[in-house]
Amino acid sequence: MKYVIGVDLGTSAVKLLLVDQNGDIALEVSKSYPLIQEKNGYSEQDPEVWVEETLAGLKELVQQAPCPASDIEGMSFSGQMHGLVLLDNEKKPLRNAILWNDTRTTKQCRDILHQVGEDRLLAITKNPALEGFTLPKILWVKENEPELYGKASTFVLPKDYLRYRLTGEIAMDYSDAAGTLLLDLSANDWSKEICDAVGINIEICPPLVSSSDQTGVVEAGVAEQTGLRAHTKVFAGGADNACGAIGSGILSDGKTLCSIGTSGVILSYESSRDKDFGGKVHYFNHGAPDAYYTMGVTLAAGDSLRWFKDVYAPQETFEAFAKGVEEVSPGSRGLLFTPYISGERTPHADANIRGSFIGMTHSHTRREFVHAVMEGITFSLNESLEIFRENGKTIDTIVSTGGGAKNEYWLQMQADIFNAEVVKLSSEQGPGVGAAMLAAYGCGWFDTLEGCADEFLTIEKTFSPDKEKVESYKKLFHIYQDVYA
Repeated sequence: MKYVIGVDLGTSAVKLLLVDQNGDIALEVSKSYPLIQEKNGYSEQDPEVWVEETLAGLKELVQQAPCPASDIEGMSFSGQMHGLVLLDNEKKPLRNAILWNDTRTTKQCRDILHQVGEDRLLAITKNPALEGFTLPKILWVKENEPELYGKASTFVLPKDYLRYRLTGEIAMDYSDAAGTLLLDLSANDWSKEICDAVGINIEICPPLVSSSDQTGVVEAGVAEQTGLRAHTKVFAGGADNACGAIGSGILSDGKTLCSIGTSGVILSYESSRDKDFGGKVHYFNHGAPDAYYTMGVTLAAGDSLRWFKDVYAPQETFEAFAKGVEEVSPGSRGLLFTPYISGERTPHADANIRGSFIGMTHSHTRREFVHAVMEGITFSLNESLEIFRENGKTIDTIVSTGGGAKNEYWLQMQADIFNAEVVKLSSEQGPGVGAAMLAAYGCGWFDTLEGCADEFLTIEKTFSPDKEKVESYKKLFHIYQDVYA
């Protein structure tokens, strides 16, 4: 039996999965690390910590593996998107990485819109200028740390730096490059027009590769440290959402992913880059060959439920907290919640809007409040689905992952509000499995990623929409949409 490793470099931890040729997870290792938040709106990490924790995790994985290291054929990566790792001539980080959830770059976003033009930016990148993207971070460093910026020879994203430290080769895959605001989506290349407009040298942009391309092998020193076989194949990997899509089988038209973690994501497969959503949703390169995905984001999805539980029942488990919600009818007896506690992203890119409960009466109990929070989160995600459908997309199957897939009543609620079949997979590791699938495909185990998905992924349960509840939720959704205004 041969094995591959999927490395998922997240915001709070790196997770390593050892996966066999049947798609079974033989071993899982996780290593956590802290955020550095020195000021309000700042979010950074030390790239060396990613390397140290990943090397420690690989060593632990190899030591505990049910196979010799010689049976581990390859590895690939999933990584947190948008983060800026700025490197000098010796490929050493010039400063801490500035992460996706860092919001210091509002001025730089305005500058980009002024220098490039909003319509032109959308025409080239298919995305608006938002604080999370990489280009505003580069411009912030250029403006606020000019001496340091002057020493920069290139930039990479988090998982690309980690991969470089394992192989000695610098590259960035298209799915992560699409989240920088520097990729010309039509040309599939860095945009000289944008670089010139904002005053950065296109030479700092790294070489571009596909997610399943081999980008070197494990170096001898790393092999010695971890116990891995030297020359183990290393593949580029992709952005966490792209890998999450692969790991959930979102590999053909009509397939859509609903992921409810801290934030919530509605991600839909696109076979071309030709659709125009006017910047209302993100439009990125997929990790699958010659494919793309569109994506809407709810900033506080599972986070809204976590917040409500922490305020009102900090000692309870989520299971106990949600007990009895299945007895509440659609609409929570007139109670409505909007999950804007962290602002909102889709369809309202608004950092200042705040959440609300509307329609409270003496008769409401805690279970109606919990039910209303679950409905509000799902309504917010449905806004992204509505944008897709209004633009002619057919959405018939939605794979649900994350915290929202742990409660079967919530899965049924998703089917009713989304008016689509909602699927729960038997194994749910999302981005890590996606990274492992890229390695398996890169190693030649399968002719296509779809073939790999057929072997690796199994449907546990399907939830079909209840026609009566679908009609109720359609009316309630229109009321929900009025609240923002």
